[in-house]
Amino acid sequence: MKEYTLRRSVDYHVYESEPLIFYTKCTQYGSGCDWLIKVSMISRKYCWVIRRYNGSHTCTRATISQDHSKLDSNTIAEAIKPLVEADPSLKVKSVIAEVQSKFNYTVNYWKAWLAKQKSVEKIFGGWEASYEALPIWFEAMCHKEPSVVVHFETMPTYQGDDLVTDIRVLHRVFWSYYLCIRVFRHCKAVVQVNGTHLYGKYKGCLLVTVSQDGNNNIVPIAFAIVEGETSDAWHFFLSNLHEHVVTRDGVRLISDRYESINAAVERSNGAWSPHRAFHMFCIRHIESNFLRKFKAPYLQKLVVNIGNIKFFKDIRGRFASMKCVTSVYESGARRTLTG
Repeated sequence: MKEYTLRRSVDYHVYESEPLIFYTKCTQYGSGCDWLIKVSMISRKYCWVIRRYNGSHTCTRATISQDHSKLDSNTIAEAIKPLVEADPSLKVKSVIAEVQSKFNYTVNYWKAWLAKQKSVEKIFGGWEASYEALPIWFEAMCHKEPSVVVHFETMPTYQGDDLVTDIRVLHRVFWSYYLCIRVFRHCKAVVQVNGTHLYGKYKGCLLVTVSQDGNNNIVPIAFAIVEGETSDAWHFFLSNLHEHVVTRDGVRLISDRYESINAAVERSNGAWSPHRAFHMFCIRHIESNFLRKFKAPYLQKLVVNIGNIKFFKDIRGRFASMKCVTSVYESGARRTLTG
């Protein structure tokens, strides 16, 4: 019914909609159009029978370039499923373009966005169901591969000020696969940690640790979903990382040296301090922080080159080159690169 209505650029009102009866009329019924249809279900034959039909619409809409009341988000969600399945990050403007191409209507941004969310949920499941499945998923993973490391932290649920008994929600989770743990034994003694924000319905951060093999390939070794890049969250992540994955001494820990990471390193009881580990700056963050502070893109490459020098004695010459430009940049870079 919706497809016919959209194709003909007409509209209808539903007067009766029951499990066994459906009765609808044109929105302009009695004003130039007599279209109506009434159908009923024959239970014993499991089929619908048309009981009354007044023929085709004799009305037309003034324009077909705008939105249509029957082109709802559910209809659009079903129409764009192949696109969303192929690319879950499909842009909303691409949804609008697809609707325009397929139905010859222009829907607003909100309807297109809502349709995409519904399509994602139909294909991949909803946010609630996905989070509820996490414990089952990790349990199955541990059952299949007992060497997998998974560590949960939960927190109580409150309804107003009252504690809800027997219900706890996810707070943090750390996990690492056995192959990741095993392959790190053959990687360089270097790990880099970073986090990225989660932008779904439930906010938080995904923390990741990577290392590097002898061929300079990036190897992911540990993961965590936490409430944010707080000191407690990084302490939870780094503690589990040291206990289960990075168990050898002399490892270089590379980060952006964010305050919460520094605080977590200080709380590690020496696990991430010399000589068991050495906390180092990430060159990429040095580059971006220097550029943000001094607005000197022509010195950007020089700062990166200084950061990549292997021997401290060779740094002096590069600092001298920067000092020739201005002592402000030189002193700023020296503080950043040497701590």
